[in-house]
Amino acid sequence: MDADVEADNVEVDTVEVEAPAAAEDAQPTQPSKKSLKKAAKRERFQAQKLERRAREKVAKKEKQRIRAEKRAAGELDEEDLPKKKKPRVGPPFGGRVVVDLGFDEKMTEKEVHSLCSQLAYTYSANRNAGHQFSLLFTGLDGKTLARMDSMSDAGYKRWANSEFWTEGYERLWSEDPTVKPTIVYLTADSDEELTELKPEETYIIGGICDHNRLKRRPTVSALPVLPIGTYLSDLKTRKVLTVNQTFEILVHWVDTRDWESAFHTVIPKRKFEENSKEKAAVPEGTAVVSVEEVEEQTEA
Repeated sequence: MDADVEADNVEVDTVEVEAPAAAEDAQPTQPSKKSLKKAAKRERFQAQKLERRAREKVAKKEKQRIRAEKRAAGELDEEDLPKKKKPRVGPPFGGRVVVDLGFDEKMTEKEVHSLCSQLAYTYSANRNAGHQFSLLFTGLDGKTLARMDSMSDAGYKRWANSEFWTEGYERLWSEDPTVKPTIVYLTADSDEELTELKPEETYIIGGICDHNRLKRRPTVSALPVLPIGTYLSDLKTRKVLTVNQTFEILVHWVDTRDWESAFHTVIPKRKFEENSKEKAAVPEGTAVVSVEEVEEQTEA
């Protein structure tokens, strides 16, 4: 039988599917004016939110850029310091820390700018300390005074628990003739180490930024050095610290009574990295002398 004949004999059942009848009364609902206003308001808010975040991001980056430039130039003001959550402040330690600013004529303008930034950091560290010192800045004059007056509209005059003298620290002995103060002038060049801080004593920090060019202030009565050599015997790099670093170490010692912890908390990590590099770079048996020793040998 032909295939065409078979195809003719095949019965195909078909099913007709009727389309659903459209609802006679169904009509598209129109949104109310109130809902349209709410939707438009949401869209505007989202658009403004994105724009606001974009502006904030740009402003934050610009602020960071300016702060980085000021930090590189040593021109950070108190207002430029990062805002930290103020910790709970306990009773004052009782001791006094004096920053001797009597080196003004020996510093360049750039060094004075760096020093003034260090003073701002010092005040900030004292303000946030668990047990605050009484701060006294002596010998404020010349370029340093002009720079401090130009920073934040002479904001240093509003520093709490701080005092400024144009006279030198020698005035300490004439404050009260009936009382003989115990004054300790800290230095980076001494064999005597400071072992503890006492609330009845006054500690003087040399306020100078000279990148190790100059000799420190001569002996007052005793010139102990912070005990870095005892607690960080492996740290062979230059141990001359900035004003604020020295002060922060004192603050941490008062809070913890632990010199080693204070040093590790304050001294920059790069100091330890530099020390490791120096050890690797210097061949065994090579004599290593400091800049101070070279200067002394040259003068001799």
